[in-house]
Amino acid sequence: MFDYALLDALASVVRNGSFDRAAREIGVTPSAISQRVKLLEDRLGVSLVVRGQPCTATAAGKRLCRHVEEIGLMEHSLRADLGAVIPAGRTPTIRIAVNADSLATWFIPGLAGTEGFLFDLVIDDESNTADWLRRGEVSAAVSTAPGPVQGCGSRALGAQTYIATASPAFMRRWFPGGVDEAALREAPSITFNPSDELQDRWLVETFGRTISRPSHWIPSSYGFVDAALEGLGWGMNPASLVEPHLSAGRLVALLPGRPLRVPLFWHWSRAVENALKDVTASIVRTARARLAATSLSP
Repeated sequence: MFDYALLDALASVVRNGSFDRAAREIGVTPSAISQRVKLLEDRLGVSLVVRGQPCTATAAGKRLCRHVEEIGLMEHSLRADLGAVIPAGRTPTIRIAVNADSLATWFIPGLAGTEGFLFDLVIDDESNTADWLRRGEVSAAVSTAPGPVQGCGSRALGAQTYIATASPAFMRRWFPGGVDEAALREAPSITFNPSDELQDRWLVETFGRTISRPSHWIPSSYGFVDAALEGLGWGMNPASLVEPHLSAGRLVALLPGRPLRVPLFWHWSRAVENALKDVTASIVRTARARLAATSLSP
């Protein structure tokens, strides 16, 4: 039988990346946190934390942190069913993998539509977020993977609409004769990170082939928009973020009427399905409403 005071200490260290911050969160001294983690490691005979800046979990530590999260969620669900019979405990934390563009556009209102949870968000490309769930490092994920991950449930959310945008000055400089393959090979583009394939997907859908292009690397949804506004390059931006700029003429679409729509799905671990039902309902409801509002963007 696990001592959950020890497990809570481990989870807090990993979540906060520091023994000092974990101590402040739990309300004990850093020495007490260190002793609890060390005692748990001694009892199990394995290392659970890689001490560093920040502290990170070993494979065994990650599995125990997931166990702590699952137990917290199941106790939360049981408390909701039985009421005062179960004494109040710590507010459960849900670890979720989500892509930056969803976070910048519709995801936060979905979280805000729930109560009684804390959220620990992992940011990754939408093509990679399901892998976090497969590895058991999160309890839920927003992903482009259409089918359910093994041991998980899945619901369609709708499609995020992207528009290839640039500033008017950028268009005049780099595309004076129109947007064609020759100009695209020279015009600077913007890429979020090495996993970002949105620009290339749009080029393939529009021109039928990949096109070699120079690129800036800017891992920020809002930074992406700012870079386009400043004329640094062209990139695929979420319609809801750039529509005000398009309407005001601060940005223009490279090719009007050629958006890129990326289907998104909500996946969750069935081990905590009942505990996540309110979160799932809010995420699905919010995503479908907000993504549908931009589905007809130019």
